[in-house]
Amino acid sequence: MSELINNSKERKELLKHMILQLHEGVAPEDVKKRLAELMSKIPYGEVVEVEQELISEGLPETEVLRLCDIHTQVLEDKIDTTGSKPVPPGHPVDTFRKENRELEAVVTRLHELFSKSAEMAQSIGFEAYLNRLRALFNSLMDVDKHYRRKENLLFPFLERYGITGPPTVMWGKHDETRALLKSAIENLNTLSSPSSEMVQSAIENHLLPATEAIKGMILKEEEILFPMTLDKLTEQDWYDIYRQTNEIGYCLYDPKVEWRPENVVEVSAHSAENDVLRLPSGHFTTEEILALLNTVPIDMTFVDRNDKVKYFSQGKERIFDRNRAILGRDVRMCHPPSSVHIVDKILTDFKAGKQDSAAFWIQMQGKFIHIEYFALRNEKGEYLGTLEVSQDLTAKRALEGEQRILSYDK
Repeated sequence: MSELINNSKERKELLKHMILQLHEGVAPEDVKKRLAELMSKIPYGEVVEVEQELISEGLPETEVLRLCDIHTQVLEDKIDTTGSKPVPPGHPVDTFRKENRELEAVVTRLHELFSKSAEMAQSIGFEAYLNRLRALFNSLMDVDKHYRRKENLLFPFLERYGITGPPTVMWGKHDETRALLKSAIENLNTLSSPSSEMVQSAIENHLLPATEAIKGMILKEEEILFPMTLDKLTEQDWYDIYRQTNEIGYCLYDPKVEWRPENVVEVSAHSAENDVLRLPSGHFTTEEILALLNTVPIDMTFVDRNDKVKYFSQGKERIFDRNRAILGRDVRMCHPPSSVHIVDKILTDFKAGKQDSAAFWIQMQGKFIHIEYFALRNEKGEYLGTLEVSQDLTAKRALEGEQRILSYDK
């Protein structure tokens, strides 16, 4: 294998060949050993290129997702990241990394509790032990903001540079981790037997898989994603990401340093010109229409006829994350892989004229959320795009009787 180390093309072909061998089930342990040897010599960028090529050549993304866990086991400390660019304090990658350190600290504390489950349950009591686990897993749920910043801010920029496969695979791993965390917390909340066997079973089957998933994602970020993005994105890209990060929030870490690179452009969120939009039933200035769209108590997102996100409202209380990084993005890339087939179905039916609307309602964080999609058509019936409207109907569903006397809510 050593004769291939200095040949990038052959090195990537060998890596691709071994990953496909894993896919075909050829002597997994033997392939993993050879893969680990190769990983110690291959630059991080080539791993991403191979993953992208495999998807482009037809290997299903779901299969790459499965293989992701297999080759993650041999990635640790094997990929060469010595050429990775340094980042200053406050840079988005610096924030991601500091969040990872906090996540690792929580995982370490959980593993300590796992290893001492019997003696801890006996010394402080079964319920107190469970409460410690619950508190730490509740902290880990904060990782959702970390993942959402990647999905809604970082991944759109990678797609602009033609890198679509790895973000799709990583988003799928995010969803797996979210599901594992939810399962772990549900298991902790229903665990009632103080027997050591039940506790150990919960740890092995629910709790440990969730913490291992978080550790695995940290590894992928630190050794592949962050070095790759630092190579691809410009300072202007990073500053655009930085300016929108507050809209989603941070994970177990509050940055104290403001970051502003030199030679970047401050892009205004909207035009300040009071030009007039004239409509058949009236007219608005830009200022007026902006105020109207941001005042109505609904979230609106417009996707044009080419399936690109073209606009979203910016009301005070948003239901779902929206950031300017998604403008111009294919709407399919704005949804987790598990729901893309539903988006495709809606768009196909709207374009074909088979349907004009599609409604969903969900329970989310104690709220009743109504989501509806509308096909927009011109006077000739030609498809112009799709409007997504989301609304929190929790308070309205609880209304009873009548209110005929003026009474302000605030």
